[in-house]
Amino acid sequence: MELRQLTYFVTVAEEASFSRAAQRLHIVQSGVSQQVRRLERELGVRLFDRTTRQIRLSAAGERLLPEAVAALASAGRVRQVAAGIAAGAQGVLRIGTSQGLGDRLDRLLDGLRLPVRLRSLTLGDRLAAVSAGELDAAFVRVLTTAPGLELIPLWTDPLAVALPATHPLAALPALGLADLADLPLRLAPRQDNWPFHDLITRSGVQLRTAAPFTTVQDTLAEIGAGEPSWTVLYTAVADTTPIRRVAFRPLTAPDAVTSLAVPPGPPTPALRHLLQACATIDL
Repeated sequence: MELRQLTYFVTVAEEASFSRAAQRLHIVQSGVSQQVRRLERELGVRLFDRTTRQIRLSAAGERLLPEAVAALASAGRVRQVAAGIAAGAQGVLRIGTSQGLGDRLDRLLDGLRLPVRLRSLTLGDRLAAVSAGELDAAFVRVLTTAPGLELIPLWTDPLAVALPATHPLAALPALGLADLADLPLRLAPRQDNWPFHDLITRSGVQLRTAAPFTTVQDTLAEIGAGEPSWTVLYTAVADTTPIRRVAFRPLTAPDAVTSLAVPPGPPTPALRHLLQACATIDL
């Protein structure tokens, strides 16, 4: 039995829906269903009565739900106490990161007086790790809400369009989404980074889609050599990824806000130190 499985069980029970639980947990629905089934096999009981129209707690699930809630609360208190002990002993500050934070992250680390362990994770995994006490904080972008966590805005990140250097649009000094409506767009699947995906696709401009974004290097190489298409990157990433056949132009869309996701409530000493460094560094 894993605490993660208990978390999924409790969340599904509270939401009365696997899909809504998946959205709240920031993971795909199949992952929630799989872990709940594993927990049911481990316990030897059925936790939910499932039909095509609804889901509800079984008799066993109703009896076990309070115990699961209590177990998670106890685990949370253990993590909080341990985090305070570690911070008091000048322990490691654990921070979740993502690609493209650039020299801002370097300058922030220069201002910290604690040892730091960085973990590069997907957005959903970063949020889950902070919620579970596995990370002290995590950098997130575009996100406006994160159930169970507090988001502290830090700075804005401009965006850049990457398109074939020979395309007529590359002659413009900057591009808006309306300029790109007829050129196929390459984005990663929404479940990989739903806030960024929605920032671009739900702008009110009807955009054409092309093959999905894979990696920065591969996608840019294909944009430069394949059928005309475009993608959007953070300017910090574009500045460090020159591709000879690709042009980068500023995107005149709302900048993406980078925030720090932290647990709710009074911060630990280590987290206070991180927040002070974020507030004082020239970002």
